[in-house]
Amino acid sequence: MTVTESGFVRAGHGEPLVVLKDVNKWYGDLHVLQDIDLTITRGEVVVVIGPSGSGKSTLCRAINRLETIDRGEISLDGRPIPQEGKGLAQLRAEVGMVFQSFNLFAHKTILENVTLGPIKVRKQPKAEAVKHAEELLERVGVAAQARKYPAQLSGGQQQRVAIARALAMDPKVMLFDEPTSALDPEMIKEVLDVMVELAERGMTMVVVTHEMGFARTAADRVLFMADGQVVEENKPEEFFTNPTSDRAKDFLSKILKH
Repeated sequence: MTVTESGFVRAGHGEPLVVLKDVNKWYGDLHVLQDIDLTITRGEVVVVIGPSGSGKSTLCRAINRLETIDRGEISLDGRPIPQEGKGLAQLRAEVGMVFQSFNLFAHKTILENVTLGPIKVRKQPKAEAVKHAEELLERVGVAAQARKYPAQLSGGQQQRVAIARALAMDPKVMLFDEPTSALDPEMIKEVLDVMVELAERGMTMVVVTHEMGFARTAADRVLFMADGQVVEENKPEEFFTNPTSDRAKDFLSKILKH
């Protein structure tokens, strides 16, 4: 059992779910991911932090092959993630992704945005997909907006819809790539609250974020990245109170002063 700083108890973690072995990626001469070895177990919440340009988002996006890798292997639930083709599409359906920008279809209603994947990819009957979508929109607090279009919602509401859309695919793991960085301060909390609730329910999550409060309260493990490497990883309380690397100490001294 894991008791986090916020006091909620999460079931102990089981078998490995996402495994990265010797993962490397270059953009030309820039080595953006360097020999990354990482195992995320079922039900674990891993928060990835670090300075801009450290490789955090690239790491997150590589897990579902939105970014290709040049060397190494990434597997989900014991199966290597294919490079391309139908197998990749099927595996992507098991990996939910929430981006900085909400990426909702502007010409579709909120309900249509959430039901599109289950109907088209999962081949769910429409009535079943709608029922599930309405439950998820209720869960993230935007059920009243179901018949509206994205432009009629606030940024915080749109991001909560994006989370519901990812959850509608019943993913094995959720990836969040700086999900609050495009939001006004008052909207950040409403999105983080939904993410904390997901963590409480045992969703496996990889979260790239600048929100240190979320990292402290919801993470099982904090990964600190710099220059394409995982420089340090530890439980949140250990990392924030007693970082061991000079890079992490320098990073925390700058951000925690403000």
